[in-house]
Amino acid sequence: MASPTSGKKIVLRIGGSVLGSPPQAKLLKGYVEVISEARKSGNSVGVVVGGGSVARAYIATAKELGLPREAQDMIAIEASRLNAKLVAMKLGVQRVSTTIQGMTIELEKNGTGAMGGLRPGITTDTVAAILGDAWRSDLLVKASDQDGIYTADPRTDKEAKLLHNLSYQELVRILGGGTHRPGIHSIVDPVAAKFIAKHKLTLVVTNGFFTSNVRKALQGERVGTLVS
Repeated sequence: MASPTSGKKIVLRIGGSVLGSPPQAKLLKGYVEVISEARKSGNSVGVVVGGGSVARAYIATAKELGLPREAQDMIAIEASRLNAKLVAMKLGVQRVSTTIQGMTIELEKNGTGAMGGLRPGITTDTVAAILGDAWRSDLLVKASDQDGIYTADPRTDKEAKLLHNLSYQELVRILGGGTHRPGIHSIVDPVAAKFIAKHKLTLVVTNGFFTSNVRKALQGERVGTLVS
């Protein structure tokens, strides 16, 4: 993987479960420092933030109220945008983008921007992938609550092994099964996995609880899982 030392377009997807609910100020500051370093090196960074457990709690309530899936997704989108607003404000960005076009304009103008969910039927994993394709990004980094992509879910399978390199075909085989559902919690959701493979986006998945991992990924160092 080419080292994104300068002039690169990078999409950083930060899991809401990583930031915490409510978000941890210390960790958020760490992310802003990493993003600022990347900006000083001449890179542009688009940040896509998830809603985490707060979003899933709202989804559960909406479901219990008998609201349809679209409404469940919409309430989760609002939670993700609230998280994105915190990141944006700390970055000095005035607003959270709510469309891909608006986000790309923001990135071309200011070199950084933040957004949460986009529309019902997709997660912020897919939002990040769509942005990466529309913006013609050089790298997509997923800051996850796991060390990378495994052969199986390490939370339920003690025999699961971390995979350091994956082809697009392997990504779809491991994570591309199933369909979207509100509140889905996957290392990379199935819709995003298939989109990334179709559009051949370079993806790094790493443990986002440690911002040093994200810094390494942005600098082109090997960390977590590389999909290419």
